[in-house]
Amino acid sequence: MRAFHVDNVRQVPYVIDSTRFHLIRRRHGACGSWAVWAPPSGAPKSNMGDLQILNEHANPALLETLNPRVVMVGLNISRRGANEPFRNFHDPSPVANDFKIRYAFRDTGFWGAYMTDVIKGVVEPVSGTLLNYLRKNPEVVKDHVKILRSELLDLGCPKPVILAFGGAAHALLKENLSVDDYSLLVPLTHYSHRISKEKYRDTVHRQILHARQGTAQPAACTRRHWVRS
Repeated sequence: MRAFHVDNVRQVPYVIDSTRFHLIRRRHGACGSWAVWAPPSGAPKSNMGDLQILNEHANPALLETLNPRVVMVGLNISRRGANEPFRNFHDPSPVANDFKIRYAFRDTGFWGAYMTDVIKGVVEPVSGTLLNYLRKNPEVVKDHVKILRSELLDLGCPKPVILAFGGAAHALLKENLSVDDYSLLVPLTHYSHRISKEKYRDTVHRQILHARQGTAQPAACTRRHWVRS
């Protein structure tokens, strides 16, 4: 597939300065993170857990890399990891699949996006189990969506593009967010789907392109029993 160009998502002057970066780290760092990873040094999953890349002192170019106009959203965490800010989506585990996101969005305008989950702090690898619980407890969804809205507010960028990993996350966002909360809501195949990183990149690029063109897009594969993180 051709290289995918999304530079126009950066053509609005919303920036993350040091004050806002540390505000987000303090308020939302337990579940939020940024789509910035250290490059692989060998194997495709190498350096995924290197959080020095999200340290503005160790990485002086960090703040200018961050892109609050795009928010990537998963359903929830499936495995509890180290309790440190921005660890979500930067799992060093050899069974994690975050590396597909790194591969898919490197050298695109979506690099540097903010990342978070709809349902925070709930460890459940089987999305169906969690969704069954949420259907029986709709007030839980409302509480978590309220937190998500506070994250979007703290980012300081109105109506971002939201990329939802998996059909479950997309359905919750579509049902519970207002169209005033985002400029575009895009369902993406979940990165735990059992396809190669190359196929995953092509698939999500195509899904984003179709969403922006307003055409029918391939279905977003949801997470089932696959490990997410």
